Amino acid sequence: MSLQSVAHVNGYYLKPTSVFATKRDLLFLDFVGLRGSTAVNKRINRRLLGGPNNNSVLKSVHKKQNWACSSIKSVLDFDHSVSQQQQQQSSDSKPKVANLEDILAEKGECGVGFIANLDNKGSHQIVEDALTALGCMEHRGGCGADNDSGDGSGLMTSIPWEFFNAWAEKQGLAKFDQLHTGVGMVFFPQDETLVEQAKSAIINIFNQEGLEVLAWRSVPVNTPIVGFYAKETMPNIQQVFVRIMKEDDTDDIERELYICRKLIEKASNSEAWGNELYFCSLSNRTIVYKGMLRSEVLGKFYYDLQDAAYKSPFAIYHRRYSTNTSPRWPLAQPMRLLGHNGEINTIQGNLNWMQSRETSLKSPVWRGRENEIRPFGNSRGSDSANLDSAAELFIRSGRSPEEAMMILVPEAYKNHPTLSVKYPEVIDFYNYYKGQMEAWDGPALLLFSDGKTVGACLDRNGLRPARYWRTVDNVVYVASEVGVVPIDDSKVTMKGRLGPGMMITVDLIGGQVYENTEVKKRVALSSPYGKWLADNMRKLESANFLSAPTMENETILRHQQAFGYSSEDVQMVIETMASEGKEPTFCMGDDIPLAVLSQRSHMLYDYFKQRFAQVTNPAIDPLREGLVMSLEVNLGKRGNILEVGPDNASQVTLSSPVLNERELESLFKDPLLKAQTIPTFFDIRKGLDGSLKKTLDKICEAADEAVRNGCQLLVLSDRADELEATRPAVPILLAVGAVHQHLIQNGLRMSASIVADTAQCFSTHHFACLIGYGASAVCPYLALETCRRWRLSKKTETLMRNGKMQMVTIEKGQNNFKKAVNAGLMKILSKMGISLLSSYCGAQIFEIYGLGTEVVDFAFTGSVSKIGGLTLDELARETLSFWVKAFSEDTAKRLENFGFIQMRAGGEYHGNNPEMSKLLHKAVREKRESAYLIYQQHLANRPVNVLRDLFEFKSDRAPIPVGKVESATSIVERFCTGGMSLGAISRETHEAIAIAMNRIGGKSNSGEGGEDPIRWTPLSDVVDGYSPTLPHLKGLQNGDTATSAIKQVASGRFGVTPTFLVNADQIEIKIAQGAKPGEGGQLPGKKVSAYIARLRNSKPGVPLISPPPHHDIYSIEDLAQLIFDLHQINPKAKVSVKLVAEAGIGTVASGVAKGNADIIQISGHDGGTGASPISSIKHAGGPWELGLTESHQTLISNGLRERVVLRVDGGFKSGFDVLMAAAMGADEYGFGSIAMIATGCVMARICHTNNCPVGVASQREELRARFPGVPADLVNYFLYVAEEVRSTLAQLGYEKLDDIIGHTELLRPRDISLVKTQHLDLSYVLSNVGLPKWSSSTIRKQEVHSNGPVLDDIILADPQISDAIENEKVVNKTFKIYNVDRAVCGRIAGAVAKKYGDTGFAGQLNITFEGSAGQSFGCFLTPGMNVTLIGEANDYVGKGMAGGELVVKPVEKVGFIPEEAAIVGNTCLYGATGGQLFVRGKTGERFAVRNSLAQAVVEGTGDHCCEYMTGGCVIVLGKVGRNVAAGMTGGLAYILDDDDTLIPKINKEIVKIQRVVAPVGQMQLKNLIEAHVEKTGSTKGATILNEWDKYLPLFWQLVPPSEEDTPEACAEYEQSTTDQVTVQSA
Repeated sequence: MSLQSVAHVNGYYLKPTSVFATKRDLLFLDFVGLRGSTAVNKRINRRLLGGPNNNSVLKSVHKKQNWACSSIKSVLDFDHSVSQQQQQQSSDSKPKVANLEDILAEKGECGVGFIANLDNKGSHQIVEDALTALGCMEHRGGCGADNDSGDGSGLMTSIPWEFFNAWAEKQGLAKFDQLHTGVGMVFFPQDETLVEQAKSAIINIFNQEGLEVLAWRSVPVNTPIVGFYAKETMPNIQQVFVRIMKEDDTDDIERELYICRKLIEKASNSEAWGNELYFCSLSNRTIVYKGMLRSEVLGKFYYDLQDAAYKSPFAIYHRRYSTNTSPRWPLAQPMRLLGHNGEINTIQGNLNWMQSRETSLKSPVWRGRENEIRPFGNSRGSDSANLDSAAELFIRSGRSPEEAMMILVPEAYKNHPTLSVKYPEVIDFYNYYKGQMEAWDGPALLLFSDGKTVGACLDRNGLRPARYWRTVDNVVYVASEVGVVPIDDSKVTMKGRLGPGMMITVDLIGGQVYENTEVKKRVALSSPYGKWLADNMRKLESANFLSAPTMENETILRHQQAFGYSSEDVQMVIETMASEGKEPTFCMGDDIPLAVLSQRSHMLYDYFKQRFAQVTNPAIDPLREGLVMSLEVNLGKRGNILEVGPDNASQVTLSSPVLNERELESLFKDPLLKAQTIPTFFDIRKGLDGSLKKTLDKICEAADEAVRNGCQLLVLSDRADELEATRPAVPILLAVGAVHQHLIQNGLRMSASIVADTAQCFSTHHFACLIGYGASAVCPYLALETCRRWRLSKKTETLMRNGKMQMVTIEKGQNNFKKAVNAGLMKILSKMGISLLSSYCGAQIFEIYGLGTEVVDFAFTGSVSKIGGLTLDELARETLSFWVKAFSEDTAKRLENFGFIQMRAGGEYHGNNPEMSKLLHKAVREKRESAYLIYQQHLANRPVNVLRDLFEFKSDRAPIPVGKVESATSIVERFCTGGMSLGAISRETHEAIAIAMNRIGGKSNSGEGGEDPIRWTPLSDVVDGYSPTLPHLKGLQNGDTATSAIKQVASGRFGVTPTFLVNADQIEIKIAQGAKPGEGGQLPGKKVSAYIARLRNSKPGVPLISPPPHHDIYSIEDLAQLIFDLHQINPKAKVSVKLVAEAGIGTVASGVAKGNADIIQISGHDGGTGASPISSIKHAGGPWELGLTESHQTLISNGLRERVVLRVDGGFKSGFDVLMAAAMGADEYGFGSIAMIATGCVMARICHTNNCPVGVASQREELRARFPGVPADLVNYFLYVAEEVRSTLAQLGYEKLDDIIGHTELLRPRDISLVKTQHLDLSYVLSNVGLPKWSSSTIRKQEVHSNGPVLDDIILADPQISDAIENEKVVNKTFKIYNVDRAVCGRIAGAVAKKYGDTGFAGQLNITFEGSAGQSFGCFLTPGMNVTLIGEANDYVGKGMAGGELVVKPVEKVGFIPEEAAIVGNTCLYGATGGQLFVRGKTGERFAVRNSLAQAVVEGTGDHCCEYMTGGCVIVLGKVGRNVAAGMTGGLAYILDDDDTLIPKINKEIVKIQRVVAPVGQMQLKNLIEAHVEKTGSTKGATILNEWDKYLPLFWQLVPPSEEDTPEACAEYEQSTTDQVTVQSA
């Protein structure tokens, strides 16, 4: 067999087995029970201790927890993390709050699809096709460490009665009565005796319900082909057949079976085998075959699926990629109704709200049995399982599947050009349910079926690929990818894709296909929603802000002191927002202690960190894609959602959650809300202890009573005429959380909304916390009062008069504040990938650092708080410490400055302080060991600043001489510097750092923004430390290179060209950055010099904004695809993925490891950066100590730790930090801010202004000339750090770093007392689940992970091709291609770029492919490559292409109209830097995002076309979606508008819209269309050229400001410009 045939057996690839395939001795460890134990040892207040220690911390953890290493079983247990006490608790019927820990353990992404026959004819072919399609989805799923256990795959079909009847006949049973028989597919425990017990329980319940069990059938399976892990947990799989005689209506029969299943689940809860019994399906119509199997194995495992008698008119198939490697059999999909590819970001809130609804859900169809079908959610199931059970409830209560999906996953219907004009009734439907059901928000492609209808719908952002096609034999296909089923294109009659929020359904009974608007219109017209809204829904009209202060200046000051305001809060936050209408920016990260470690008092909010999306789901873009977002909220009672009627619409709607005093007043006047105020003050006259708890109980009781008496709006208020010294205010967040939880637990939460009327709320983070823990709106009265007082102050008056500040009125100032809060809230929601404030409300998307279980369980139930912390009494003390400031005799006449943001004498401690910089500069410049010791001593004596300061080392070994320890030169190879972009910092700094790192064998990082090729060659022209090649640097040596070993690929793709990638040793994918995880980057226009613009392919002086991590890294399978692309172009470079610490990062890291990354970098929340909003710097992300611990241990438990190097960074300053990170499991160590300080940074903290006094972070020539650094300074610094590591290792008695990596038993808590609490629990960091099989050095030195055998290798092995590349010749070749061939041409492009650079190749490779191309087809093409695809392609065609030509066209004879068909997928031409693309057909969403020089002609696009474009030219000869040209700062677009619908779809923020009037522009347009017709044979293009005079006036030209003076856009050469003027008014 030739290489070709080996690689392509039946179009599948042979899977290369991994190193892990043989290591069958891995165990799952259940390390969930490792919290809550602190070992108390004799501690000594020194960080180092030699000599043996009597009792290791680990032993004491062992004793307390008794955790089992052998819990392989736990993989199947739904309840594997429930401790004894929780189990006792769960027997009472009180509603339980969703627990974030449980939710985080389960995340998954996938590949899905369905096939349906419109004639409702069952055939075995459909089942076979579905299995084939699953095999072609293999790359969309994940495999366990044994590479055999898949994360799960499955199939849902209709019940194959013919097949079951044949079986019954063989068994001597009567034929099944189809109408009255239900079939259950059941997973039983492995143990036979338990199976019998479970069966008898099931039979009992069926009998009680009057159902007769007809037969049990053991499902025949092929056990040997199951992977090792899957086999360990494989259930005993059986089917049960039951007869239901008392019902004749199929819906009633399904309901009866649903009740039986719910009763069986309830009954099994109390049994030993309860966790191991699971019904995949129990229905009269559908059946689900699924398991923890790789997709190609599913059909071989279940013999039934191979039987020709197994026929079905439809099949839904699903391949799971669970980021968590302990996937469980029951969590494979499809679920009972849904196959879900995606992630529900709001799951915690959705579960809490579903649970709150339980008491109010009633429907006559249940005949009074609603109690028996509760609960409707389970926080230990996956998000998909919970969405499925919510959908199931609606469908079983009589709704159609389409309606259920529209209620649960609504589209972005606001400002929708098509809906508002043509389908207003659909908008009414969504508006009606908006106040009833919070959207289950997040990226999702959902396939659903109840046996009568099969359908698919996409989330509001369209963040999952979904393509569909229909054939002449009346079969409809929907799939995540095209090419998964071999189909003759001449038989295809329709090809399309689902866009954002769209739906397609197949009515099996009626034989019809309904596309999006038809489906929705039918559902929306079923009730008079518009009339009900008009009669009952009330809109809160916005009221004017107050025009004068209501308090005296002195009173305002006292209030600010009492409620914890600092002068920084007032000046830097509130006043900035009032004057500019946006959040303040700052720089250089967060280097103050966590609130719980700080010696200063903090507001309660500071203990909360915002969660953010990374990898498993995307952040969304509030700046450019705000059209899918909304801050609307509804107030009032939420009725019974199962009953449709006018009463449910009786609510008040607000356009924003920020209320002013007059708006709050008008809510009090609403007769139906019956608003009631509950004051929140606690009384300390009888002593402080217990007083806060007592008051909170009283507040909850008052709320309870008010709601029971018909109040629909609770206003929690800390407003008082007179503040009293003995009655401090309860922290409002605590009060809101407590009332919210109390009402949930008492089943009253749906009856009322909560509003906070408070002084303790002024920053966006405060609003987010209050809303996230249950408030629907906030009236920040003291912040508004502060705005009014600021406007009237003499200082402001003077600044405005002198023109130093923009003139604003007193009302405008408050409105600016509100505007800034709204924008900030959008950003906070978008970080987590949430579009709607109504879904964020009560979703608790935070983690807590420093509050103890007493506080968390009382008011923030279900939130993660890993390190424990303050009790309620300690919290009361902290609150009081602010309160008393307002009453002391010597009350200051001005607000105190706490120094939380900027370093100041007497304020909060900052890690990066001037004294530290001075000592460091002295040490590295004088090169004196004693000077470094003084620096080290300074750090050792600092106050506790970070979690690692709470630990010290201990050892039971005797010290050894330093000479025996591994050398400093070997240690420094593990060091890296942070990803600082050239642009944020100056060229001098960037190059000095790179040269220093290359001298010591460490690695520097390019940051995002490309790299100047001049830096890739070693210097050979240095004289006296100066080189003409890099004339701006000093202290150089011959042999230095200024290249960055790590080259970064971020969401902006600035400067990412094929040559950039092939010149990298490592490539880092930046998913998140420590200073602002979940957000994109920003480079102010004044920092974009001509040099920076050249490297980034953009325009000088135009600000550069990179999108949030979104476009091609929005899910785990897309990240895996990008890793594949990068390994493809540069097979020698290791690929790293940069994450930021947060709870659940272990799960994400496992997914990344399974995605084939070589390195995972974990950054702490304290990372430095050039510019970022203050609230992001301060309130997002977690400490790396916890992130590293969780990642390291989860990877070990999952057998994946050997696959990846763990690198960690965030606030590293010395060898102590390196050793701490090593003990917690890190292999490599990153230094960011400190490296800049070592080269001369003085921490002026004005990076964002371009005015850096020492030229480190400025692009201004005159400042850069002051740059003091030389590479030797940084070399000295790193050698000192390495020597410090050596001497400590010697004291501990260890010879090399390898020996301590992951050895947490060398750590123990220091004996220090914190000011605020003694209740910190550090056991999580000290826990240990074992060590990797390999040493750290072995892991670091392993080969780069391979993509396995790929089509590119076959092409490159072709002698003619290799000859053409070698000798620059012309060659023509044709190959077959399948959807499993991904990133085709990437490796060829890499080979060309490595040899010739981006433009030097003079040969021609003309390659034609036939078939369906996999993802990233034609990525990173270079000039000289002309690639044609005859067929179709998936997502990311032409990603990052830098030159050459890419043509995609359908085969000759097709049954569909090419220009109407979607022929390529989403996000094509992303980040392209050159070349041409011609597509005969439509493209998907986000076409040409961040295109900077490529030219393209296509025949239609989805939403967000030309987003973030900075150059090039795009021509669209057909319809486009919404939001065209958002953030487009360069390049031109020409769009044909032959039906006058284009204008409302354009984002008019930046571009100007005009007709094509410039002759040069007309030429450009015509020439490209001519090329398009010649290359693709486009009929649409030919028609346009034939009737040029008719079509030319129908084109619009989109012109960003930077292109207005170009000949293509500017018609100055024409006599008249009248045409332009009239058009612009359109």
